[in-house]
Amino acid sequence: MTTHRQQIIAAARATLAAGLNKGIAGNVSARCEENGRRGFLITPTGIPYASLEADDIVFVAEDGTAAGRRKPSSEWRFHRDIYLHRREADAIVHAHAPFATSLACLRRDIPAFHYMIARFGGDTLRCAQYAIFGSQALSDAALAALEGRSACLLANHGMIAFGKSPRHALDLAVELEVLCEQYWRARLAGEPVVLDDAEMAAVLAKFAHYGQQDGDNDG
Repeated sequence: MTTHRQQIIAAARATLAAGLNKGIAGNVSARCEENGRRGFLITPTGIPYASLEADDIVFVAEDGTAAGRRKPSSEWRFHRDIYLHRREADAIVHAHAPFATSLACLRRDIPAFHYMIARFGGDTLRCAQYAIFGSQALSDAALAALEGRSACLLANHGMIAFGKSPRHALDLAVELEVLCEQYWRARLAGEPVVLDDAEMAAVLAKFAHYGQQDGDNDG
């Protein structure tokens, strides 16, 4: 049986293969309990993903205390706070993906230029206000940008996506990066036509059953 630690390592390595991260950038986590304590497992700081072993993955309790042979990612705070405030989040991927980060450096929300924006819970993808990495201020800004959403950009930094498992969070992060690239390319060609409120309301209604085999879904 695949453990949470192995799933996290697989997702972290997959961010490299998908071009979402380079080197030791980004981090991956999953909600869990250890020894009766609620918290999450997260990739360690400064360790290349290719060399990660199960024992390198760090447990961080809800109070922020860490247990393990490594130090947790410097971004553990926004992982903890997302788990505390968004009960539907069971795994998180943070990446410095090229197109997402480029748009984040413009500090620009992504409008409903494509109906797949609804995949993340609303009619925009927000860009969180800038705060220095690893800080509580960054966590607070991320939570605000994630309100009603499962992903956001981080100003001058990167992106966050959360899901039901490390693989699901990774898949959402890949979808977000694809949308960012499409928006970037559309802006190069001209001004994208944005779907209006009524059009996006209809899409969001269909997305209530998105991915279910008995539904009428595109994608």
